[in-house]
Amino acid sequence: MKVTQFLKDHYKHFNAAALIDAAEGYKTHLNEGGKMMITLAGAMSTAELGIILAEMIRQDKVQAITCTGANLEEDIFNLVAHDFYERIPNYRDLTPQDEQDLLDRHLNRVTDTCIPEEEAMRRLEHTVLKYWQKADQAGEAYFPHEFFYQILNSGDLEQYYQIDPKNSWMLEAAKKNLPIFVPGWEDSTLGNIYTGHVITGDIKNVHTMRTGIQYMMELAEWYTNTAKEESTIGFFQIGGGIAGDFPICVVPMLHQDLQRTGVPLWGYFAQISDSTTSYGSYSGAVPNEKITWGKLGINTPKFVIESDATIVAPLVFAIVLDM
Repeated sequence: MKVTQFLKDHYKHFNAAALIDAAEGYKTHLNEGGKMMITLAGAMSTAELGIILAEMIRQDKVQAITCTGANLEEDIFNLVAHDFYERIPNYRDLTPQDEQDLLDRHLNRVTDTCIPEEEAMRRLEHTVLKYWQKADQAGEAYFPHEFFYQILNSGDLEQYYQIDPKNSWMLEAAKKNLPIFVPGWEDSTLGNIYTGHVITGDIKNVHTMRTGIQYMMELAEWYTNTAKEESTIGFFQIGGGIAGDFPICVVPMLHQDLQRTGVPLWGYFAQISDSTTSYGSYSGAVPNEKITWGKLGINTPKFVIESDATIVAPLVFAIVLDM
């Protein structure tokens, strides 16, 4: 039985039904000529969402991605160091000494998965530093994802690949030159490494790496040029935080700050979240709250699935891909 048919036969109520509704709404939005942005918070790349997200990119089911710096780099960490990762299924039982032992082995834990520092982070640093310095010496500046696109398209990392390349969403994005927006990139491992190289003088101009403000400017132009009344842009939000808040705010900025007319609101909205609304968190805010901020309209299709994104996102994408 196909995954899609199984889900439609069994996912009838509550969050299960919301999953079906969001997936069908996603398909309807694309079928009506709409575009889709996916936002990635949390540790989705380390959770290997890239296996199915890469297929979504290949089949043109996503036209832009906004993600944290961690998700940007961790897909490539996984690409070049997968065989050195360690899974810790009993992570809830770890003592402080167990955690120290992992640190001593240069294993950085993300819930049940440890990222190997030497094989992932330092291996990538060695390659990316050459590109940073080359741009710095030439007086050029690029966004974080543009540096990665240069590296991935060059083939410099191919000797280190440890997964099937078709399972890397960053590789697929690089092939299509997919628009990517990375707010707060400095809050990432490579962001810290870049900072260190600026402090030591290995990189002379801190602005060799383009900034979050420039990302918002780029997003404003992309949204204005892409969103039309007959082709609106949808917003599929995985988790919350800056990955979701940064891009969705481009619409009120275009309307209220730039006074641009004729720019439509987001044409579809879905969020996978386990955040609690009553705590005052943006990540837990129900979609209708976004109406008051000029992000969504009264008639915008809106969906919330309150569950674990590592479970839900692949299932939604499976329906969109008709698997």
